[in-house]
Amino acid sequence: MSLTNCRYYEEKYPEVDSYVMVNVKQIAEMGAYVKLLEYDNIDGMILLSELSRRRIRSIQKLIRVGRNEVVVVLRVDKEKGYIDLSKRRVSAEDVVKCEERFNKSKMVHSILRHVAEKTKIPLEDLYSSISWPLMKKFGHTVDAFKYSITNPDMWDEITFPNEAVKEELMTYIGKRLTPQPTKVRADVEVTCFGYDGIDAIKDALRAAEAKQTAETPVKVKLVSPPLYVLTSQCLSKESGIAVLESAIQAIDENIKAAGGVCAIKMAPKAVTESDDAELKKLMEEKALENMEVSGDESEAANGEPDAPVTDAPNSPRASIPLTPRKGGNDASGEREDNTEAEGSSGF
Repeated sequence: MSLTNCRYYEEKYPEVDSYVMVNVKQIAEMGAYVKLLEYDNIDGMILLSELSRRRIRSIQKLIRVGRNEVVVVLRVDKEKGYIDLSKRRVSAEDVVKCEERFNKSKMVHSILRHVAEKTKIPLEDLYSSISWPLMKKFGHTVDAFKYSITNPDMWDEITFPNEAVKEELMTYIGKRLTPQPTKVRADVEVTCFGYDGIDAIKDALRAAEAKQTAETPVKVKLVSPPLYVLTSQCLSKESGIAVLESAIQAIDENIKAAGGVCAIKMAPKAVTESDDAELKKLMEEKALENMEVSGDESEAANGEPDAPVTDAPNSPRASIPLTPRKGGNDASGEREDNTEAEGSSGF
């Protein structure tokens, strides 16, 4: 048995009327020859009449070599190994469901193949002892793997080939399938013009933060009065939205009791990195608008010289005469001293 190749499911052949993912290998006059990816690449054929409901003018526009296609099984001859398939009987909904199942199965196959290569256990042995029993109980093996992250006792029901397989599988599942935290956000405007306006708003926002849990923390940030942002990071988007809705309700109840108003500008929803970037940009713009800069600082920043200060005619400073210093060394002082000397000598 191979370390890297094995069918995804316990049955060696697909059932009639089931949907499978195939890869097109060759296009001939009779139809298209394909490989069934979920069944260890066994051969199948799509007859020319089963490619499309419409008149075929160009086969290349309907199907191409190397492309994956979702098809439905028409006939299976297990003795001869013939599998007839149809593409024209597949609806758009069937394509979505088949692709979802195929992607899940491909992820399970990747995990088990990694374990097989590390432990040198044949891949089919891992499927028969781990994957197929879990698929019967959980519907799909990948759902069981995700469940095992928070419930490791689940593995007690599985008979592993050896302990090394169990340790390697649990470690690799933790790396591949641990869910990433989701960021949930809501925007509200909180105003209160009552006697305890500021204190009432603070108390309402504290009541919102008090709704947080260990798994779903709640943070409140000021963008620019009266706009506030509530954020939470959690593993479950649904629980994060529920907690933020509860926090907004707490704000509404507290601020209304003080005569204020809470208006929801954006209901709780999961946000992306681009949404965070837009919020950060908005907060920076509001911070610049609220920043107070004096005239001297702005002129200095622009490199403009300070304007000369002139005294008003009626200012006290203007009425004070500027008398020269006695014994000064400047030329004007010497001329004034000489004038006074000449005047006194004339008397």
